[in-house]
Amino acid sequence: MELPPSAAHRAAYPLTRLPERVRTRLTELARTHAPLAAYLYDPDTAAARARELRAALPDWAAVYYAVKANAHPAVLAGLADHVDGFEVASVSELTLARTALDARTDPRPAAAPTPVLAAGPAKSTAVLTALVRADAESINAESLLELHRINHIAQRHGTTARVSLRVNPAHIPLTGSLQMGGVPSAFGVPEPDVPAVLAEAATLPALDVVGFHIHAASGNLDAESHAAYVRWCVTWATDTARAHGIDLRQIDTGGGLGVAFEDEKPFDTARFGALIADTPPPPGVRVILEPGRYLAAECGWYAAEVTDLKNSYGHWYAMLRGGINHFQLPTSWDIVHNIAVLPVDDWPAELPRPTAEDAPLTVVGELCTPEDTLLRDVRVDRIRAGDLVVFPNAGSYGWEFAMPHFLGHPAAERHVL
Repeated sequence: MELPPSAAHRAAYPLTRLPERVRTRLTELARTHAPLAAYLYDPDTAAARARELRAALPDWAAVYYAVKANAHPAVLAGLADHVDGFEVASVSELTLARTALDARTDPRPAAAPTPVLAAGPAKSTAVLTALVRADAESINAESLLELHRINHIAQRHGTTARVSLRVNPAHIPLTGSLQMGGVPSAFGVPEPDVPAVLAEAATLPALDVVGFHIHAASGNLDAESHAAYVRWCVTWATDTARAHGIDLRQIDTGGGLGVAFEDEKPFDTARFGALIADTPPPPGVRVILEPGRYLAAECGWYAAEVTDLKNSYGHWYAMLRGGINHFQLPTSWDIVHNIAVLPVDDWPAELPRPTAEDAPLTVVGELCTPEDTLLRDVRVDRIRAGDLVVFPNAGSYGWEFAMPHFLGHPAAERHVL
């Protein structure tokens, strides 16, 4: 017996939610890569987002793409000409970023630092050494011990390393998003410890402290509250640098720009840029934003074939060729990733073809665990075994964020429009 319709059942996205070029390419891939489980990326979409953001910002603001969100070489290459640099967290990401930067249409001067910033709460000696040798624009130092390690490595290589001190502020004036400051954390130096850490950093001869890194927000869709946060970062960094004799050149405010899902209102970049323009930093100081998901989310789609479709006690389940081994984000963050159903007409004549129409559906993966559930209670007009389930907004924290080795199934493919 079918479950009665419920207002709680969200409707699946209409096919028009998928650009025609995406539908065409996925249909082609379904014929040649069956059973399909793949990401499809459009680097031009990420580049357009970067251009839109940069156009809204004052001249003293810079955009560095967080490679962790999507490290596909084509995406990095598409962004390289439209961002000021990249934020990296590993030797692998550093290598990918440098390759994309080297292919820029307008290459950097030979003597200029490599436009990468480095993050991470527990950077290894290998990572720090690679950053120093690459002449990274800034290493965001997370602790006093890390400052000493960077100094030691820079001395060994006969150079000076530029660092920004990552700070965990005691209080941040931010509402409407996940806050990552003002509470105990593995990230950054607690604000009360900053004076002592800066004093000791001044004694380390191979360090050049250029500023501060304060990444205390995530997923913020409210342009006004995020502008207030950035203005607060500028004021705090300026006052702290003046009080401790720091030659301030850089204020890194992290990422935190939200991506709209379902019926959420998108982040208003024009409003945000106008609001932060009212509080410029001191002359010669750059304010840095490190968006990752904001630039990459809309440039990717995850598509997987429905390998089976079954009705269990009145509720339909679509079993996909992939699951959290390919696309773990829906189970990890408080985000609802809705789907579109792309019909695939090819089907073996000798096999029955289960079909559900106007029915609530739960979408699960191929793994032997109930945790492998990607979407619950979505109402579909029609879905059949062999059709494709497509997740828009899968361009960030998708392929990189999954757990591909669990049960040893083949990894998701990656294709570029």
